[in-house]
This record gives sequence, C-alpha cells and structure tokens, in this order.
Amino acid sequence: MSKIIRIGTRDSELALWQATTVQEKLEKLGYDTTLVPTKSMGDQVLDKPLYELGVTGIFTKALDVAMLQGQIDIAVHSMKDVPTQLPKGIVQAAVLERAITYDVLVHKGSSFLESDAPATIATGSLRRKAQWLNRFPNHHVVDLRGNVNTRLIKLIENDWQGAIFAQAGLERIKLLPKDAIYLDWMIPAPAQGAMLVVAMETDKYSHDALAKLNDPDSELATKIERDFLRTLEGGCTAPIGALAQIKDQKVFFEGVVFSLDGKKKAEIKKEVKLSEAKGFGEVCAKEVLANGGDKLMQEIRNENSALH
Repeated sequence: MSKIIRIGTRDSELALWQATTVQEKLEKLGYDTTLVPTKSMGDQVLDKPLYELGVTGIFTKALDVAMLQGQIDIAVHSMKDVPTQLPKGIVQAAVLERAITYDVLVHKGSSFLESDAPATIATGSLRRKAQWLNRFPNHHVVDLRGNVNTRLIKLIENDWQGAIFAQAGLERIKLLPKDAIYLDWMIPAPAQGAMLVVAMETDKYSHDALAKLNDPDSELATKIERDFLRTLEGGCTAPIGALAQIKDQKVFFEGVVFSLDGKKKAEIKKEVKLSEAKGFGEVCAKEVLANGGDKLMQEIRNENSALH
C-alpha cells in the first residue's frame, strides 16, 4: 500500500521550514507528501502571556484535532511546544537530529549589560524571564508573543534593550543577527532545538516512513528532559530548564526550576552511563523535588491559581 502522506503544520515561517524539512527527507526516501498548514490558538491570541491562557498544548491542539478527524496523517512540531502527555491515539513517531539548544539575546547595543542601570528585556517564556531576573535582578522583563518574525518586529518598534530567542529558530529561517549574544548560562527548555513528528498510533505506513528519520541520541536526550518536566508537573506554567547531552557513552544532565521572580531555584547536575539512562529524567526530577523543588513548585502553583 502507498499513499500521499499529509503533513500538518502551523503556518508560521519557522513551522513551515520544519515541515518542509521533513517533507524533503520523506520525498528523498521515495514517499509522496503534501503540506497542510493550519493556524494554532497560540498564533491567534497574542495579547496575553502563554501562561495566562491556561491551555496545555496551545500550539499543538489544532493539529491534534486535524489528525484525530483524519484531515492529516502526521504533524511536525517544535518539540518544546508539545505537552508531555499526547492525546489518546496520537504517538511520537520520530525525533529528528537536534539542532543547537541554546537561547540568544537579540539586542540594540549590549553596553547596558555592563552597567547597573535598569533595562527592559522581552520574552514570552517564564523560564527565560526567571533566569534573566536571577542574573539581572535590576532589569524589567516584559511579555513578548507571536511568531519569530513578529517578535523581531516588536523588538524594533519598542524601546526595549533586547529580546530572548531560541538560537535554532533564528538560524533555521536565517534571521540570527551577527551580534546576537549566546546565553550559554541559560538552561534551555526541555527538548529545545528538537523537531518532533507525531502520527496516529494505528498508522503503520506513516510510522514505517518516519522511523527512517528518527535520531536515537536526540530521542533519548529529549525523553530524559521531558520525563524531568513531566515528573515536576511543569508544562508552560513553571520556569523549568533541562538539558541532557550524550558524550563518550555517558549522559550529562542539568535541570533547574526557578521561582517566578527568579530569586529562588532548585537545580541538579548529574551524569550516568548511557547503558543506565533508563528513567534518568525521573530520577533527577525526584532529587530536585526532594531538595526544595517541591516547595518551589507549590509556590508556583499558588501564584498561578491567584492569577486565574
């Protein structure tokens, strides 16, 4: 049996780049494909911070519905946007080789970083906000929403000193400024820089095709990070960073949860043999919870429920 694989994607430039990359890889292997772009709620509601919308999977839900209704066969996502619990019937089918994981600061001159003067930085991410305030407590962080292009335009139009972006996203659509500052001290979002492709559990044809695109190291690293997130019960309503790196038959892991104001944190750095990596993300999360993370997560939940 052969069929045209319908590839669901958000319609932003970055999402289309990711979907087209998957399309080209599948067609190179001899599969017929077509792109099916759609708008997500996360792309449409831009006047509120993500964490105030209170919707899990705000960027993925429209594609989940399209897949469950039989309008698409597979969907391509930025993996960091995907909830750790997929809808019933939809499963992970491939994690492509991961791009660089770090965040960058796009700025209008970096001298403000050397002074104690107040500055304004923009980001829609609680994780980035908390880590920035932890390092620069005298700065003010404002909310920034929209796709990459929209956010870059907003930075130009406003009197902010800079805005924080994922390096991989800017590189993919060739918008990374030469003078962007690499924030190698900022722990990325779980699965940042990775592309995930999902399919219906029963769709053997798509699974067989996507298995050929899967990168085992990226799959393992992102699983560890997402298990860490899931065990902490994070989602997009808590400032959680996680990074697993595989080198020399070992997994090196760094994870952190911050208070919303960035003043407090519970963190872990741990390594394990590659052969013993099963359940590693969960183990690290439980250690963080036991060492103050549990109290921090409760404070975050209390603050979030007060917001809603």
